[in-house]
Amino acid sequence: MNAKRGFVPEDERNFSPEAVETMKKASRHILYLINEGYDLKSAATFTGNHFLLSERQRMAIMRSIGRSDRIRERVSGKIPLKALSGKEVWIDGFNTIITLEVMLCDSVLLECMDTCVRDLAALRGTYRLIPETDEAVFMMLSLLQEAGISRANILLDAPVSNSGRLKSRIAELGEGLAMDLNIEVINDVDRALYDKDLVITSDAIILDHCGSWTGLTEECLRRQGKLGIRVWDSPV
Repeated sequence: MNAKRGFVPEDERNFSPEAVETMKKASRHILYLINEGYDLKSAATFTGNHFLLSERQRMAIMRSIGRSDRIRERVSGKIPLKALSGKEVWIDGFNTIITLEVMLCDSVLLECMDTCVRDLAALRGTYRLIPETDEAVFMMLSLLQEAGISRANILLDAPVSNSGRLKSRIAELGEGLAMDLNIEVINDVDRALYDKDLVITSDAIILDHCGSWTGLTEECLRRQGKLGIRVWDSPV
């Protein structure tokens, strides 16, 4: 049975065309407040109450936007996939694979101000392999091989359930690839990626710490002919 990663029945209402227009109005208010120094969560709570937004709508806005200076810094550190031939990359495994699973389940994905694609799955440490997992992993590995990556380091969070099973599955699907594949299960993936270059993730905290990063999920989305939902319309 398809688990529909990231699917919530109320999403049809939460992200209807009319609801998205309301969210765009709210995002303009939130952007003004955070650019003036207000905390993002506080600004989203205050504005969300005014516009009567659901918790999921507020989460979508918070994951999509950021302070203008921070967004510019993130975008300036982005390296195109086509420039990675012969390079070593570091991959936030769960972050990347879960987003691709959400895409394959046709659940909500967000087009964000920093050009990342983010999901609303919010698994909170609980993960299990679903029918779309193999395709998500294969899609990720195929794109890396196509880009000519020399070595892919895929890091998985040990505290997340089934991290060992996912490691084994990635290794099986990666057999015979031209690139060197290193898969590790470690306790703190975020901190391990803070000082790395050529990181693949959409985690905002990692993007604000790492030396450089590259987009993979947005390229997969483009190739699938799909679009993320854009809940903001203000320029960076």
